[in-house]
Amino acid sequence: MWQELRVELRPQGVEVVTVALDVGGAEAAGPWIDRAKPEHPSLIDAAHRLDELLGIVNVPMAVWIDEEGMLVRPPEVAHPGRVGMRMPGDGDLPSDLPPLVRETLAEASRIRVRPGRYGAALRDWATNGAASRFALAAHEVIERSRPRTPEVSEATAHFELGQHLFRAGHPDDARPHFRAAHRLDPSNWTYKRQAWSIEDPLQGPSEHYDSDWLTDVRAIGAENYYPLPDI
Repeated sequence: MWQELRVELRPQGVEVVTVALDVGGAEAAGPWIDRAKPEHPSLIDAAHRLDELLGIVNVPMAVWIDEEGMLVRPPEVAHPGRVGMRMPGDGDLPSDLPPLVRETLAEASRIRVRPGRYGAALRDWATNGAASRFALAAHEVIERSRPRTPEVSEATAHFELGQHLFRAGHPDDARPHFRAAHRLDPSNWTYKRQAWSIEDPLQGPSEHYDSDWLTDVRAIGAENYYPLPDI
């Protein structure tokens, strides 16, 4: 999706930069990037710095940065065009599909996105620049940005410690910090999904955590998984 949009908007001066958030670094995220064969810069944030600096809490999310290096839209759910994967109907799935996979696909099919609206807003900004009604003033960006409460800051510190310990080869020592980050910042899905995926690529139940992707999405309702962008 982003590659198609980059081809379309590059002549108007818009550059797309995608960033994978994965503590596993190139080993974990690299094959996916290679398979996509992007022509735009495709980076890997193994330290989850975008979470810390910008307030990214799920994927896909995006920010808009103008020619002066200023944020003109804060992090928000970003589906630029068509939804990348069509969720199959139950009759289309293999009969021997593991129940967790079947249930996860069913729940994911209920997630709401607004790909048409977001893509149209981005095209408007590419055409009109600062005059676009979707380009926000600095005070509006601040007002729409995620508050940095003491709990969020403490969660960030715990998550950073967990990442460090995991990369150093101490997963048992990392898990209490990941659990603390989940408790202190329960709406941060990148913190949850990173820890879950270390234990299980499907982010399923694990003895190490009290929750998993499917359980938590069902708890909040799949329709609330992505806060819809104010566009």
